[in-house]
Amino acid sequence: MTDETEADLTGGTPRRRPKPSADKIGSRQLKPSTMMMGHGYDPMLSEGSLKPPIFLTSTFVFPNAAAGKRHFEGVTGKRPGGADGLVYSRFNGPNQEILEDRLGIWEGAEDALAFSSGMSAIATLFLSMVKPGDTIVHSGPLYAATETLIARILGRFGVHWLDFPAGATREEIDAVLSKAASGNVALIYLESPANPTNALVDVEAVRTSRDAIFTGANKPPIAIDNTFLGPLWAQPLKQGADIVVYSLTKYAGGHSDLVAGGVLGSKEHINTIRLMRNTIGTICDPNTAWMLLRSLETLELRMSRAGENAVKVCEFLRNHPKVEHVGYLGFLEEGSRQADIYKRHCTGAGSTFSLYLKGGEKEAFAFLDALKIAKLAVSLGGTETLASHPAGMTHLSVPDARKQALGITDNLVRISIGVEDADDLIADFEEALKAV
Repeated sequence: MTDETEADLTGGTPRRRPKPSADKIGSRQLKPSTMMMGHGYDPMLSEGSLKPPIFLTSTFVFPNAAAGKRHFEGVTGKRPGGADGLVYSRFNGPNQEILEDRLGIWEGAEDALAFSSGMSAIATLFLSMVKPGDTIVHSGPLYAATETLIARILGRFGVHWLDFPAGATREEIDAVLSKAASGNVALIYLESPANPTNALVDVEAVRTSRDAIFTGANKPPIAIDNTFLGPLWAQPLKQGADIVVYSLTKYAGGHSDLVAGGVLGSKEHINTIRLMRNTIGTICDPNTAWMLLRSLETLELRMSRAGENAVKVCEFLRNHPKVEHVGYLGFLEEGSRQADIYKRHCTGAGSTFSLYLKGGEKEAFAFLDALKIAKLAVSLGGTETLASHPAGMTHLSVPDARKQALGITDNLVRISIGVEDADDLIADFEEALKAV
């Protein structure tokens, strides 16, 4: 929209827009790591400040009444595309809008939204897509809170669900989607790698199955939680997902000092989700958005170092006599279905993996309690190495029978490798294994 056109619509006062950000030098497309340093921000709109200020305000002044009306037409959905300007901090804000511009760059998404947590992002997605009587088809396992939201909370409002295992074949996916198609499937929701087993979902197979079984307006969108590998090691929009979900608390934030979530996808889907976010107020706050902008500048550096460390640590652990198995994507059996999915979908094995010790809960707890560098804490993707016991912590609420079916056993320890010195981490794990 030109300033002249906007001036006509808003009563003669055009909105000051940021200077367009450079995304090319000549014919060279700039990489996301470069664009994180300034994309979406014009210093001249903020007194020349090199970095965006934190805009701590609850509301924004309209240039005139006509502009206010037009903004609310966008906010309420009477006109597609959201607000043309800043309205109220439950809807948008400068820090959040710059963050959303940068989030979309990594995966080439048309649009993005920021949320107060990963779970508020997921909950807002579900609430915007489903209604009583609908069915959600999902991969399993999911993060325990996500499973709880689907089965126990949305279930109270008449929403049904069916699932297939994360490593399911095309035939297994077809069977579940065909069964679900007898009702109204509103959403196909995936998590890959699965939390905490690290099993990969074949997104391409899910997309092909969906397109074969559903047609036209009955075709449900495919959403995927890409927190474990994204955006550096996996970009599921390229394999056919429609919507990508993140806990930005993890690698995007990466310093274990904030909680936030994100959703990326087409403008059509994002506009639908934005209307729900505007209503229930699950947007992240300006300070958190500002901290995420800082973190995105070093995202590639941090993830690369953590990934390099994970290779060294896992090589040590896989041959240790007290280790039963290391569920690390770099160790997938050549020729296996999981290895095939990895080759087609991933550019790296990540830095979070499952460590199965010989024994059970007693041995797992002894190992965890003996760690000195690695911190005994849930979460992942931070600068520090974290270790936890999924069966007794993050997935404690999952019924025992389902935990066993999904491979969430008492001897499983989940480890997220940080950016410390790799040899120091190996020494820490070696010493802790002596306690097992």
